[in-house]
Amino acid sequence: MVDETVRAGAGNRTEAFVWLGLALLLGALSALVLIPQARHLRSLRDGVRADAIMHTRGTCAMGQCKVAFEVQDHTVVAALPPGSGGSKFPVGAHLTVVYRADDPQTVAAAADVKGGGATLLAASTGAGAVLFLLLPVMKAVARARRRRAASSAVG
Repeated sequence: MVDETVRAGAGNRTEAFVWLGLALLLGALSALVLIPQARHLRSLRDGVRADAIMHTRGTCAMGQCKVAFEVQDHTVVAALPPGSGGSKFPVGAHLTVVYRADDPQTVAAAADVKGGGATLLAASTGAGAVLFLLLPVMKAVARARRRRAASSAVG
């Protein structure tokens, strides 16, 4: 009986560490990647609009989506930021982009600069982190209540 209790306690600790690890991972993703990305996209709201052509299609999360557009009679090829919706466009497709006037390499699809999608993703990832933090606590409270109820029924 004691061995089973010890094994169950070790399993509970391992499970709690897994939940906490997931919480830390989601929290770090939200705080270090998604929130700054949403801010970056929103910072381009007042940028210069331009008609662009999808130059290279790839994984936008890795910065492989590139667009080509004209700035003062020069063709600029710039990578869309991670989290943009550029991967849904085929090569050669026309789209509107927004870029910084002083740095045309800082570009985003015009549909992405509202920041709504990136902000929603950051918020939901952060909420998932909080949930994973609360799960082991809620489970420990439920376990303590069961023990208390079982000991009061015996005594």
